[in-house]
Amino acid sequence: MILRKFATSLSAKLLVMTILFVMLAEVLIFAPSVARFRQVWLEQRMAAGHLAALTIEAAPDQMVTEELETKLLAHVGAYSVDLELPDERIYMLSTTPAPPVAQAYDLRRATWFDMIMDAVALLVRRDDRVIQVAGVSPKDGGAEVELVLDEAPLRAEMIDFAERILALSVLISLITAGLVFLSLNGLMVRPMQRITASMMAFRRDPEDLSATLPPTGRADEIGMAQRELIDMQAALRSALRQKERLAALGTAVTKINHDLRNILSTAALVSERLAVSEDPEVRRVTPRLMQAIDRAVELCSQTLAYSRDGTLPLRRAAVPLAEMVEEVGAELAPAAGTGIALVNRVPRGLKVQADREQLSRALANLARNALEAGATEVTVAAAAPESDGRLALTVSDNGPGLAPRARENLFQPFAGSARAGGTGLGLAIAREVARAHGGDIRLAGSDSRGTCFVLELPLAGSPSS
Repeated sequence: MILRKFATSLSAKLLVMTILFVMLAEVLIFAPSVARFRQVWLEQRMAAGHLAALTIEAAPDQMVTEELETKLLAHVGAYSVDLELPDERIYMLSTTPAPPVAQAYDLRRATWFDMIMDAVALLVRRDDRVIQVAGVSPKDGGAEVELVLDEAPLRAEMIDFAERILALSVLISLITAGLVFLSLNGLMVRPMQRITASMMAFRRDPEDLSATLPPTGRADEIGMAQRELIDMQAALRSALRQKERLAALGTAVTKINHDLRNILSTAALVSERLAVSEDPEVRRVTPRLMQAIDRAVELCSQTLAYSRDGTLPLRRAAVPLAEMVEEVGAELAPAAGTGIALVNRVPRGLKVQADREQLSRALANLARNALEAGATEVTVAAAAPESDGRLALTVSDNGPGLAPRARENLFQPFAGSARAGGTGLGLAIAREVARAHGGDIRLAGSDSRGTCFVLELPLAGSPSS
């Protein structure tokens, strides 16, 4: 089980890949090394043949005995030696009869590629041949030597050299792979294992703080990933705690909603009777009492709707946008009062693919927020459709702009309201509706001249719808 787990781990793959890459590098070095070994071996034979042929100058009448010639050729390891000096003197040593030559090589004209190919061909060849080798003597650049010799000794020494290179390559590969493995295992594999273990532990129990990674001072990508994971886990824990609080709040509001509505209904009936009272003081304070009751009902309804809805069930249809904006304006007119206007600049005939009720709810929240913040005019306009079939709907006002607190907690439920008694649910609900439709909402700008939000929606008949 342990071996199987190690075989599928990143450490094992790293170790195997390191060995393979080092062996590949050794193979690329091996061919030139063998070719160089063959060249040096032949040049040594030519140097020995050069010296052997020069002994003819010291012999009487420049003639050597047959016994001495045989010893000299045996020392060189050749059947014959031809030496041509710069002054065109030629000395020859040979045995009779000389065996037939199977292949001739001229080292003066051979390229490095030819040398490599000849060396590789010699290693894979099985027959013993007699070859002729010609080239410049290593002892004298002006002298040329030509040898006839057996290829078998060269092949035997090349095989021995190749075996030594192979053994050395394996040793270097193992040492290099071990060092690289230990280094990368400490720098990459183990930190990644800790990150993975932290992610798995967080998935099992997000509230378990012991699964959080300790802070790191690494400035590389691993350290960046570890810090981002720590921040992400902290943000998710905070979001989960907020979701839990909202769920608990939704459950509590659901339980008290029925009774609270009955109480508020009774209070509303009493307020209506007070409105027709003959007492001027009672009639003066009754509207404020009714407004307070209306706000309490609205608070209860918004809180219940936000905590209960979850993923919004949408009934999509082609909605005439201009008509829907007019309906939102008519809905807000009684509460807006005189001197306050909802300006509709959406072109007639423009349709969006949306849930009419939910989209009306989002627009009403945006407009109501603007009016409650002090705006006297809210303008709804539609920009030109984008190439991806999405429509940008702008909702702007002439109010005093968003307060710093509202900017810091924008779209955060129960935190984004700067108005006393506000819930901060209006923008949160509007964003939830937009995202449920596949769009989004963003703040385009806010200053002392007013605030503008952009609501992105899919057009009717677009691919995104």
